Amino acid sequence: MRYVQDPDTGELIPADQYVPKRAMNPHHLIIGDRHYDGLQATDGADISSRAKHKAYMKQHGLTTMDDYAGTWAKAQAKRDEYRIKGGTIRHEDVARAIHQLQSDRNRTDR
Repeated sequence: MRYVQDPDTGELIPADQYVPKRAMNPHHLIIGDRHYDGLQATDGADISSRAKHKAYMKQHGLTTMDDYAGTWAKAQAKRDEYRIKGGTIRHEDVARAIHQLQSDRNRTDR
């Protein structure tokens, strides 16, 4: 059996008995490029269509954050690797240096 959670009360209601309290606006279901309607840049320029927005961004040397998705993912991978391996100095490098220091001290103690 399927249930629907009432958005106001949080109560679970069998799906076949659920009646929405608010009618869904059909314009919200398919938006497409409607979010550009009436859009203006901070300087007042008309960017009310995808083409106008793209041209404005190019003309002013601007970009949107989705252009950096791959860059940010690569940077995150590098940060993760740094946290795991310790950056340019690896655990093995530290162990080798300690061993070398102990070996040198043992030779001078004789």
